[in-house]
Amino acid sequence: MRIAVVGTGYVGLVAGACFAESGNDVVCVDNNQAKVRLLRRGKVPIYEPGLEELVRRNRAEGRLTFTTTLAKAVRDSAVVFIAVGTPQGEDGSADLKHVLEVAREIARAMNGYKVIVDKSTVPVGTSEKIRAVLRRETTHPFSVVSNPEFLKQGAAIDDFMKPDRVVVGAEDPRAQALMLELYEPFTRTGSPIMVMDCASAELAKYAANAMLATRISFMNEVANVCELVGADVDQVRRAIGADKRIGTSFLFPGVGYGGSCFPKDVQAMRRFAADKEYDFRILDAVEQVNKLQKIKLVGMMRKHFGSLKGKTVAVWGLAFKPRTDDMREAPSIPLIEALLSAGVSVQAFDPEAVRIAKGIFGSRITYAANGYDAVKGADALAIVTEWNEFRRPDLGRIRSLMRSPVVFDGRNLFAPAHMKQNGFTYYSIGRS
Repeated sequence: MRIAVVGTGYVGLVAGACFAESGNDVVCVDNNQAKVRLLRRGKVPIYEPGLEELVRRNRAEGRLTFTTTLAKAVRDSAVVFIAVGTPQGEDGSADLKHVLEVAREIARAMNGYKVIVDKSTVPVGTSEKIRAVLRRETTHPFSVVSNPEFLKQGAAIDDFMKPDRVVVGAEDPRAQALMLELYEPFTRTGSPIMVMDCASAELAKYAANAMLATRISFMNEVANVCELVGADVDQVRRAIGADKRIGTSFLFPGVGYGGSCFPKDVQAMRRFAADKEYDFRILDAVEQVNKLQKIKLVGMMRKHFGSLKGKTVAVWGLAFKPRTDDMREAPSIPLIEALLSAGVSVQAFDPEAVRIAKGIFGSRITYAANGYDAVKGADALAIVTEWNEFRRPDLGRIRSLMRSPVVFDGRNLFAPAHMKQNGFTYYSIGRS
């Protein structure tokens, strides 16, 4: 099948590369000429494990191309995916200007029947807005499909190639058939392709992310109660996770969620519910808990040290999660800002996100070459992102490098008894 993907951000590039990998001819469109030149050389501007290899292989085999010319890509394709950003407005709502502008350009370039697929995360009703734009701009027949993505950063290739489910919002049987054909190679092991109306498909994406964000905030609240009553959140987590009605996913406490999806989608869902005069009170609480959780380690430090002025704190982890360089809404940002405001010197390390961090913090913090360099002369170590390389460090070496062996573990990487045996004062989330 001949496919065009408009937008080479995280979603568009992963989708384009994976569709090409399954044998389709894919052209990815972006109006950023520098990015297109980079992609044509097989270089990927974002960090996602396996993505650059996938792009290079399909480029070499001629199935994946990149262009800035949208009109030709539309004319040459049967299916056109819209995968551009929906930035957050000041009121928390999703800004659809890029989606609707792309729809307008697609309509003007059409030369026959096209299936227009919205891959961007958009509020309910967007598919109808796209239809309205297309009707105004073209006389050619078309179908509009909502096809939300459910990709986890750091595991996006596996998520796309081996999905739990594929959600397709399409009322037109012809479009449904094309989408079923397109996704059949990815669902041969039995994962369902769920065909539904567009409004339900659009809402499914927000509802999924809001549910996961709610589980995270709920477990952080449980962890806070554990600290007050002397319980161990790991034991509580295992007990409730064994209940098949609950399951084990997203029950790990920590310093809050971040990234490009959960914060934005929770706020957007609240906003479009409010537009229908519905107060989504649970999500208000989810957001408030998450905001406070991001600076929880600072409160622990104040309790331990008293004044933080003049202290040096090492921070392990800047990205919002491991296996990505994404720092959007990362817990490290409010944590570091709070430390800087308190007069703390920050020495930070992250395996992938240092370049992004420099654009946020500039010269206000020190960037270490590795985790051990970060802890040299530090009064405390704060662990913010659970990179695998942080799980089994040389504790003796760390203790010898630090001014005082105090660890504030925001991801519960270590056993408290083990840290005590190795000479550390150790604080974690929801554990004694």
